[in-house]
Amino acid sequence: MATLPKPRGPLSEVLLSALVSGRTDVAYPDQGSAEDGALSLWILYELSYRGYHEVDDRLEFDPELVRLRRRLEDDLEQRLRQRWPGRPAYEAEQGFAAAFFAMIEADDGPSLARFVQRDATHDQVVELLQHRSLYHLKESDPVALTLPRLAAAPRAALAELQYDEYGGGRPERLHAHLFAEGMAAMGLDATEGGYVDEAPLEVLEQNNAMSLFGLNRRLRGASVGHLAAFEATSSLPCRKMAQGLERLGLPAEIRAYYEEHVEADAVHEQLAVRLICEPLIAAEPDTEDDVWLGAWSCLDLEARIAHRLLEQWGAA
Repeated sequence: MATLPKPRGPLSEVLLSALVSGRTDVAYPDQGSAEDGALSLWILYELSYRGYHEVDDRLEFDPELVRLRRRLEDDLEQRLRQRWPGRPAYEAEQGFAAAFFAMIEADDGPSLARFVQRDATHDQVVELLQHRSLYHLKESDPVALTLPRLAAAPRAALAELQYDEYGGGRPERLHAHLFAEGMAAMGLDATEGGYVDEAPLEVLEQNNAMSLFGLNRRLRGASVGHLAAFEATSSLPCRKMAQGLERLGLPAEIRAYYEEHVEADAVHEQLAVRLICEPLIAAEPDTEDDVWLGAWSCLDLEARIAHRLLEQWGAA
């Protein structure tokens, strides 16, 4: 279970008090800042994962909290849709997969993995791992929520991909467990949400977007689109991360996490694009816009994190 974070403004302060007391029928103020709102949504989403020691599990579907979550979700979804340039035009002969990989190839966002490979200091890598831990310690869980919401063909393919992500039935090979072992070997806190207090807005928003897509059935297209872009931009960066960690002499356990993904994600990208997204669009054409929204949001949110950290480190 996660530990409740520190508030960042009036909304998260009232929300945290309501969760601990169990008295949720209170006036929830407007967010005091973007971080206040993003943290509040992250807190609410965690109720649908492993929860909190201090909070009654029955509050997951408390009407007042669901109402607040919807308010914050609508705000996040609106921002994501406003940023999105729209579905790219492509000829039917080209096909979805070719158009998708062309979009990935054309992405010119900054690369944190390349910076780690060549230039990052030990302290910068530690900070990056702390931020990544918000997702990697519950890796694949957001998209797993989408599994029962798909038709037979994409559901079967997603189950195959998730079987790998969850260690092929071996708890010690679970990708989240591998990351936790790497964090522990680094002397870092491997508790889920252990570094949420250090997470900037961009990291919170990235994690919230994955939960938004996974927890809302109507956004199942965005969920698998995000997954496809994530997998298609993972293999080479993971190789660079592993090389950078080796350059810095960091423990084998944290390198092993990234090395595990070099080959796995090269396979997963094809699986996600050709056997999950394409069949979903074929069966439900009205999901295609959301598939592209999810994919583009994946690239955009990662670029925002990279810009934030590289500027902070004087490496932009």
